[in-house]
Formats: sequence, structure tokens, C-alpha cells
Amino acid sequence: MEVDDRQITELIATLEQRDKPALRAAVDQLISLALNSPPLCARLERRLNEGGRRTDWPVAYVLGNLPNPSRPAIDRLFDALDHEEPDIRWAVALLLVRIAKEQKEVMGLLIRLCAAGSLKQKRMALYAIRDLALSDAPSLSAFFTALQDSEPTVRVAAAICLKTRMDVDETGKRRLLETYIHDAEPKVRHTVAITLAALGAPQPDFITALKKNRASEDEQTKKAAIAALELLEKRRSASSGSASGR
Repeated sequence: MEVDDRQITELIATLEQRDKPALRAAVDQLISLALNSPPLCARLERRLNEGGRRTDWPVAYVLGNLPNPSRPAIDRLFDALDHEEPDIRWAVALLLVRIAKEQKEVMGLLIRLCAAGSLKQKRMALYAIRDLALSDAPSLSAFFTALQDSEPTVRVAAAICLKTRMDVDETGKRRLLETYIHDAEPKVRHTVAITLAALGAPQPDFITALKKNRASEDEQTKKAAIAALELLEKRRSASSGSASGR
């Protein structure tokens, strides 16, 4: 595909706009054009390396959709996980998930960001790791480390991510139980209750705590305990039904 220089200049200029439909259209066109134009790729890389503009993340997003994105492009995508707009953070996180499947070193960068990033970056890195559907020790350890983060919203994100990990062992479940009983933030406790119930094979102490909280005067604590108990009962019934059908 022949690339018209004026068209490219206009598309790159559009990346400076705040109009999201126009921005998305420009990004999509640039991705399509750059796939068949090494000169355009080089131009975008040079633009990215200049830095300091609002177009840093859209240019990185274009480059990230091309084969073998460069480290500068990946670094800018990590920066964009701190963007103030949630839809942009999620779009970038999904792209990083795709890149991580091809470039394994990106997984290590995501794990480090879970502990060392900004508040938004930590949460988005956790969700990106979750969406990779891994079952390895480093990613599981990253979730449990984040469960001890000083920021409650990071702890909530970690608990949500742990819900998908059927490889959590009894030691891990005990750590979750300690969080459910002792965490100072109600939202964290409520989320952990559902996570523990989803993981199944509950400890007696967990059942005791749920039954106690089922009668709590705090409505959200009560709702979370009831929901967790119902989830456990569904799992028990499903397991019993499966066993009897053999």
C-alpha cells in the first residue's frame, strides 16, 4: 500500500486531539498503513523517541500492534497504564496481554509493576496478568504480594485476580483467610470472602467467620458473607451431584 505523506502527517496530527472517535480512527488507519510500510514504522519510532507529547501513548499503541514492538514502545504502553481515562488503560492492558504472549520478558515487567508502579499501574498490571491465565509460581506470588499492598484498591484487585487461580494451595488459602478476618478495609474483606468461596475446600475457620458475619449489622459485610456461603453451597451441591453420577 502506497503511503501518502500528507495523509500520514494529518493522521499523526489527529493523535493530538481529544476527540476519541477521531483518535481511534487515526490509530486504526496508522496500524493498517504501518503494517506494510517500514518507513512509516521508522517515522513513528522517531516520533515516539522525541517524547513529551500527548501522542506518546497513541503512537506506542500503533507500534504495539505491529510485529515485535520495540522496547521504547512497550515502555510507553506501561506508562499509559497510569492514564487518567479507564478505557485507555484497559485498551493498553489488553494490548500488553497480547504482546506478553509473544515476548515473555513483558511478563516479568508486568510482575515488577505490580509492586513498583503507581496505584493505577499496579491494578492494571494485576488484571493483565490475570488475563494471561497463567498457573506459574511468579505470577501467583505477585498476586499474594499485592494482597499486602498499602493501598486497599490494589488489595481488592489482587483478591479479584486470585479468584481465578485454582492452584492456590492450603497455605495460600490460609493467607486469604487471615486477610478476610483482619484486613482493615471492608471492601477487601468482602472481595476476599467471595474469592475464598470460589476456590472451594473451605477451612472450618472460614465457615465460622462467614456464619458470624452473616448476622453482621453492616449490610455489605452481611451480603458478602451470605453470597460466599451460597457459593460454597452451590459448589458442594455440584460436587455431590457429579460424584453420584459416576
